[in-house]
Formats: sequence, structure tokens, C-alpha cells
Amino acid sequence: MKILLLEDELMLNNAINEYLTSIGHQVESFTDGQAVVDGINTSYDLLILDINVPSLDGFEILTLLNAKKIFIPTIFISALRDIEDITKGYDLGCKEYLKKPFHLAELGIKINQILKSEQQTTSHIKFSKNYSYSKTNKTLYFNNQPQNLTKKQLEIIHILALNINMIVDFERFRIDVWDAEDIDNPTIRAEISRLKKSLKEDFIKNIRGLGYKIDRYYSA
Repeated sequence: MKILLLEDELMLNNAINEYLTSIGHQVESFTDGQAVVDGINTSYDLLILDINVPSLDGFEILTLLNAKKIFIPTIFISALRDIEDITKGYDLGCKEYLKKPFHLAELGIKINQILKSEQQTTSHIKFSKNYSYSKTNKTLYFNNQPQNLTKKQLEIIHILALNINMIVDFERFRIDVWDAEDIDNPTIRAEISRLKKSLKEDFIKNIRGLGYKIDRYYSA
């Protein structure tokens, strides 16, 4: 999961960053609210926002994102404990509100809950302007029209969809798509290359030396 972290207390920022990285997440850290707004994009799976930070506070950031129709699951972490502040956070659409101090493992639990919830509720995913995928039907659509793909190509799309915004490495393809056969990496790359050439839009990203990923597409 790709996570944006906003926390202006450097020791806590570093501690959260190290913990989340240790349990397999990719983290980009910020200490200033304006820097978040300037650099944010829709490739993040989760936002972890402190509220009282320089320039723009966490509430203002989520308000701006809502106005731009950028909806990314958000956890507020804050020393603000009044019910009015907690209510405001949930009214803005946050998934969780953690009151400082908290145990890092508690944050990990909340992230896992959000991840499971997103996977369960989001069955139809936009890959690009015209391509979308139904995890329920295991069908790729172009302009809402089902596309004919080979069984292997659909399995590739499916594993990428299950791991939207995350890199799927060659070993994962080998296990889930090739049923743990002794397939080398060039064979996997060749099959994915054929799939990419059959598509009208290029939404499968090659992450050099690591694997492949699809980023969730958000309409402007």
C-alpha cells in the first residue's frame, strides 16, 4: 500500500515511517500541509494526516481534496481530543481518527481494516479513461463493453486489480498466474508485453527490475 504521511513532529514521523515500511508499505513523508497539497496525486492508497501542522492543517487538506473530487481513504492522527474535532474529522470523510498518543501496532490494525474494507467494497475499478475491471465478474471493459482476452491475460489483469496501486513482482505472477510452474521472468514479461500491445490504452506500468502495477484512475 502506498501511504502519504503528514506529521510535523520529526521523531513521530520517523517512527511511523519506519514501522509502516517494516510491515511492507511504501511511505512518503511530509511535515508541512502546503507541501502535501502541492505534491499529492491519486496514486496514494491511504492518507495519514496530523491536524495541527504548518501552513495547512489536516482538516483543510481533506476539505480541498473533497472539493477536487479526490477521495482517498484517510486516517487522522491528532492530539485534539474534543468530540467536536473528532466529529469534524468523520464529517469530512475520514475512515479513522486516532488520538495521540497511540501504539504503532494500533495504527497498523486500522490500516489493515481499511485495506480489507476497500477490497471488499470496491468490486469495479477504473484503470484508465475508458478501461475498467469487474473483480466480481473477472471481466475487463472498454467503454463499458466486455473485452475478449485469453485466460492467461485475464489472470494477469485480475492479480494486478487485486493489488491496485501496488507492485506485483514476478514471483507473485509465477504463483498466482502460472500455478507455481518453473517459468522464467522473460516468459512472464513476454506474456505481459503481448497483453499490453492488445490494449488501446497503456495502463499497465512496468516497474523496472521489480514487476508491474496498475494505478487506480480517478476522473479529473
